[in-house]
Amino acid sequence: MAQEVQNGAENDGPNVVSFSAFKPQLFVEAPKAADAVQFYKTAFGAEEVGRTMHPKRKAEQDQPLILSADLKIGSSIFTVSDFSDESATPVTGFVFCLVTEDIDAAFSKALSAGAVAKGEVTEGEVAGTVAKVEDPYGFVWMISPPTKKADDAEV
Repeated sequence: MAQEVQNGAENDGPNVVSFSAFKPQLFVEAPKAADAVQFYKTAFGAEEVGRTMHPKRKAEQDQPLILSADLKIGSSIFTVSDFSDESATPVTGFVFCLVTEDIDAAFSKALSAGAVAKGEVTEGEVAGTVAKVEDPYGFVWMISPPTKKADDAEV
């Protein structure tokens, strides 16, 4: 009997696991999560959809620490968290891609919010116009146009 293959893995009946989402988590040096959240709102138009406050920080203090916040850009959600000794070790080497039709405007907005240009805005053969910025927390964001559908792309 043939087994159905889903996402490159064989279907093991009741042991099949499916995921409803993939949500990257960005760690920033504590206590800069609040600053990072504001940067992503200003630079990329992120919408805050959830927040967890640090349980050890008293409510009467001026600025309670954000433990983590969920942000939404387009249809994607990611988490920004304070990095502390108790946090999981962050993984390096990621580039986050933002897709937009107006690359120049997005690039300018990110720079005015505090990002630093990583090279020039370039015209690539495969991806078209692409810009890269590094945010104040060390993460690189690539701003690129929507991917062409296979039918629309020249083969």
